[in-house]
Amino acid sequence: MSSHSISGPEFSTASKTLILEKALSGAGIGVIQQDDTLGIRYVENLPAHFAASSATLGRDDAALFGEVDGVRLGAIKQQVLRNGEPAVTEVESTTSEGVRIYELKIERILEDGRFGLLSVVSDVTDTRHRERVLKSLLRELSHRSKNLLAIIQGIAMQTARNTISLDFFLKKFRGRLQSLSHSQDLITDSSWRGAYLFELAEKQFAPYWPDRASPLRVQGVNAHLSPNAAVHIGLALHELIVNSAAHGAIASGASSISLECREIETEGRVAIQIVWSELLGLSRSGSEFEEKSFGRTVLERVVPTSVAGSASFQMTPHSIEYSLTVPEAEFEILTRSA
Repeated sequence: MSSHSISGPEFSTASKTLILEKALSGAGIGVIQQDDTLGIRYVENLPAHFAASSATLGRDDAALFGEVDGVRLGAIKQQVLRNGEPAVTEVESTTSEGVRIYELKIERILEDGRFGLLSVVSDVTDTRHRERVLKSLLRELSHRSKNLLAIIQGIAMQTARNTISLDFFLKKFRGRLQSLSHSQDLITDSSWRGAYLFELAEKQFAPYWPDRASPLRVQGVNAHLSPNAAVHIGLALHELIVNSAAHGAIASGASSISLECREIETEGRVAIQIVWSELLGLSRSGSEFEEKSFGRTVLERVVPTSVAGSASFQMTPHSIEYSLTVPEAEFEILTRSA
């Protein structure tokens, strides 16, 4: 295999040094050269907040990095001098802009028959910050995934306990998973910050509401729900909507459903109260909300417990009213109507 080289004008040592210095400066990389006693012989392109180069010549690492890091770096560099194995470490430096993190790549060099050290210094603050953010996001994703799996497992178990056949189980389970998926879409779109109540209701109603020209009446405060609240309130809405689509107002073609969110105070603390009101009409038959049904369990126990709130459910031959109180830890009021 042949190789090719490009020849050009000869550069003096001074010119080469200048070129290398400019390259280091442009790359944000500094260098420190030390002799076998760890005395600093040469410093180039270190950040301005470090001690001036002239003040550190002949001194050790403590002159640049302080006593604590100086002692630690001294031990690492002595090891590199002894065994010739390169080492990588980091130091932190407090500046007017905050704490900066610097990576030192340390190598043994031979000059004039004696060993010395060359340390290449680079600012890795932004890289470490991104790594911390990524690790935090991965931990959060793992936590949320486990929570979501626990919710799905609970839905599967409770649905199975109240099933009468495999087809019935699959129908109910798929519907509840779809509800979970709708809520999760909104949460994901908001970068895991949560979802607005009105958007959540619209998403849950979309597959069942027959009259697009006559939208659901959603009134009051459009609270921004936490991810946890959005998931569980979505499940509550799903149970109410499915019952209405099978046995209630939606099934009879009526639009006698309203959803209202009010700001209230409970036990001296701010909360919201979400109220579902539905007039069933005279032709109602059957219900998803038998005394021990999963739907009732979701509305009266699972959802209020999951949001650390409280709930009440009332069903008469002609109406359903469900009220859920959600404490301030699970929502924010970001905008208010004029």
